[in-house]
Amino acid sequence: MKSRSWLLAALLCHPAFAVELDGEPIQGGLIFGKVKPAATVYLDDTPVMVSTEGAFVIGFGRDETGVRTLTVSEPGAETDTIALPILLREYNIERVDGLPPKTVTPDPESLERIRKEGAMVAGARARRDARADYQDGFDWPAGGRISGVYGSQRVLNGEPRRPHFGLDIAAPTGSPVHAPADGVITLAEPDLYFSGGTIILDHGQGLSSTFLHLSKILVETGTTVSKGDLIAEIGATGRASGPHLDWRMNWLDRRVDPQVLMKSEPPPAAQAATP
Repeated sequence: MKSRSWLLAALLCHPAFAVELDGEPIQGGLIFGKVKPAATVYLDDTPVMVSTEGAFVIGFGRDETGVRTLTVSEPGAETDTIALPILLREYNIERVDGLPPKTVTPDPESLERIRKEGAMVAGARARRDARADYQDGFDWPAGGRISGVYGSQRVLNGEPRRPHFGLDIAAPTGSPVHAPADGVITLAEPDLYFSGGTIILDHGQGLSSTFLHLSKILVETGTTVSKGDLIAEIGATGRASGPHLDWRMNWLDRRVDPQVLMKSEPPPAAQAATP
């Protein structure tokens, strides 16, 4: 993905803007901002949480188009507005075969289980507070080969399905998974229907990471973790054709792309844990 730092640099040159921005308004992308702590921030009509130090984050969905408007207001100062035209991406088609048929076309009993688990996941992602645990950036949560990318149209066992919203890192079962940034564990479940062993890690202000298909979970809900902490082991649980980590990220109701945060390829797969 080509860098478009010129876009935000041009915005920041304007003397009226009392906001620092890092990132680009691209489908699946994130922008990290800094304002004066007393400022209020809106993305269109949506209020954006601001930390006590003035940090905030905004994100853009896979199919988002048009122009978003960022509005920054400070007490006793004029309101600043920044137009963010969304940059478009092209998405691949990925074919995944060899999945258990019941995970592609669930029966009615399984659909009820899926509904309940979906509500559980939504609840875990609903946390909203002004923490900005993402401020020190993100590291790769696991080493290995990138085997699937965000946004690709999935064809499962020959049947077209929803797009893939994660970044897949293939590595042997038992390979370590580390927290890519600081945060609080809001979900730690060993056996969800589609995602198998699943962890959700909240980074503050509606930004969260989700880790799927885990063979072992090493943290509990409510645990505070730091970047680099060991939290799980890679597996092939749930709907998976082989061992890998599916790393997903959400900002509010938008599914965003973890890979846009990384400036390099993942390191080689680390040695798997001894059984």
